[in-house]
Amino acid sequence: MKARLAASAALALGVALGASGCSMVTYQATTEHYDASDGVSANVGDLDLRNILVVSEDGVDGTLVLTIINNGDEKVSLDVQVDGGDTVTIPVKAGETVAFGADAVEGEEEVEPIILEGIDTKPGANLPIYFQYGSAEGVEKQVPVLDGRLPEYESLVP
Repeated sequence: MKARLAASAALALGVALGASGCSMVTYQATTEHYDASDGVSANVGDLDLRNILVVSEDGVDGTLVLTIINNGDEKVSLDVQVDGGDTVTIPVKAGETVAFGADAVEGEEEVEPIILEGIDTKPGANLPIYFQYGSAEGVEKQVPVLDGRLPEYESLVP
């Protein structure tokens, strides 16, 4: 009787471990960061840059779409430089989140779009854009250029 009870307990333990232990050695994709949208992300010092993309119909001029999150305690000015061209400076207050190219959220004031002129990059290609502020180390990202075919980007075509 004791042998039968011990065998039943061992079998139950084996089934429990076999059914739940597979995640101990299996790769977990949820631990990997990925961009869950059409744009790319970057971090520059205390700034988190999310969903960065450019919307252009002709590949000559484009609207920069991005969200900037300032996690720092000071106001900063983010410099955005397109492939060695002109630099656009964007002020961001401490603790503020600013969305460019998105509809204003209730309670937020509407933000003027950022038009990049002379990008010379056709929709479907990537545009190198450099982001930097103050003494923080800058980063260059290959930003996708999209056209206005999708309804969410129709109103963003310059």
